[in-house]
Amino acid sequence: MSFERISKRIDTYRNAMIDLQIALASIPSISPASGGMGEARKAEALLPFLRENGLVGIEVLKAPDLDAPDGYRPNIIAYYRGRSSARTIWIMTHTDVVPPGETALWDGNPFRPWVKGGKIFGRGVEDNQQDLVASLFAIKAFHDEGLVPSTDVGLALVADEETGSDKGIGYVLKNSKAFRPQDIIVVPDAGNEDGTMIEIAEKSLLWLKFTILGKQTHGSTPERGINAHRAAAFLITELNRLYEVFPENNPVFDPPISTFEPTKKEANVPNINTIPGEDVFYMDSRILPSVPADDVLARIGEMSAGIEARFGVKVAVENKQRADAAPPTRPDAPVVVALQKAIGEVLQRVGKPMGIGGGTVAALFRRAGFPAACWSTLDETAHQPNEYCIINNMIGDAKVFAHLMLQE
Repeated sequence: MSFERISKRIDTYRNAMIDLQIALASIPSISPASGGMGEARKAEALLPFLRENGLVGIEVLKAPDLDAPDGYRPNIIAYYRGRSSARTIWIMTHTDVVPPGETALWDGNPFRPWVKGGKIFGRGVEDNQQDLVASLFAIKAFHDEGLVPSTDVGLALVADEETGSDKGIGYVLKNSKAFRPQDIIVVPDAGNEDGTMIEIAEKSLLWLKFTILGKQTHGSTPERGINAHRAAAFLITELNRLYEVFPENNPVFDPPISTFEPTKKEANVPNINTIPGEDVFYMDSRILPSVPADDVLARIGEMSAGIEARFGVKVAVENKQRADAAPPTRPDAPVVVALQKAIGEVLQRVGKPMGIGGGTVAALFRRAGFPAACWSTLDETAHQPNEYCIINNMIGDAKVFAHLMLQE
């Protein structure tokens, strides 16, 4: 009965949710690291809504940032009290957005959102304002109906997710004791079109740069040089054997294997009749948590040494980015069970615990010992031109969040 009241109330908020989305997306909260002004204005716009809708214990944790106009990046923590404080249902969303990219690819101004065909268009409307707004209106429904959640609800509206989270949830975790091991932590930072994916694990990320040094010479006298490009091609082929060396399979992930893919290729010589003395390429690896990244690097070192010996080149391997997989959240963790129940009863679908190849901010919670899960209903238009939020997804996500707040 309580959920029916909450659900019907959320349906009445459709226009108000659209209005708040448009207001928030009109504030270009881009990180200073990406040439923006940060999230201070957006945080200031959110605080009145929190106060007017019964949230208490509101705290703004200001992460120092000398590149931001105000000298800080704001992270908001707020609570809506429930019948019990034994645990808190947390929903963490982020207030920063990425730059719009090439504006000519947009059908309108990225920071003057528009509504068309049941969608809101604008930078940040899906990533991450869809679920920021959904979480706000889930709580507003309790406030307006005069109902009390089963347990305390916490909102974490954080900065800096798009550029590393050091001044966002990373700062909060180091400077606040808000989160507890028994809490339910939902991070709407990953999802799929029908809302059935509950992200509980991530692969390790390893980006490598390979520089192969040979000896440049004229194309007509290959015997006088060492063709770095040929050696690089053979090394790429050799690296493909990593799929055989590390064949582990985990059905939680899609794809269920580790991946090792050559990607970017730098230009070598500008003309056809010169044999290059240097060749540079990159590799993107997404490695299952059960496979140590150090083992992968060791095997790559052996393969590189083999190419050096065979072709008389030197191979330098540079680590461009590495993020070892955080401990996964268990498929039967309370946050997963609660989400499955809410997805089943609200969306009439079966929520499935899954792993992904990309990284999410939930990894910071997991490394800190908090079993977080990512969930939302997304068309995955984040970072694209004409990013959009499906309005019905926003409303449906609000109902799922509200269902979580009613569970004992």
